[in-house]
Amino acid sequence: AISACAKGCEWGSAMWLLAEMAAGYVEPSTITYNAALSACAPSGQWIQASELLMEMMATQVPLDTRTYAAAIGACGNGGELDEALGLLAKMRAGNVESNTITYNAAVSACEKG
Repeated sequence: AISACAKGCEWGSAMWLLAEMAAGYVEPSTITYNAALSACAPSGQWIQASELLMEMMATQVPLDTRTYAAAIGACGNGGELDEALGLLAKMRAGNVESNTITYNAAVSACEKG
């Protein structure tokens, strides 16, 4: 369901579903968080994306390449170039492998920032 929200750019609905999971004692996974982050990216909801990353770290949910790509995309679409490039640096520092999608998100952030 959260993936459907991401495809429809319905970030608010994705956040609601994520909260409902937690309220129902279902622990969100990396895949679940990535779907929510993907919902934030098109509309530039970079603050929400940053909060999701912090939540993932606090609950020890692993961050992967898709996590960072979606968060970088949200920052770029929100006009937050420094934040996007900071995430790319954190990705490298955390030994998370980058790929074409991640670099494209960073380049796009540079174009918009």
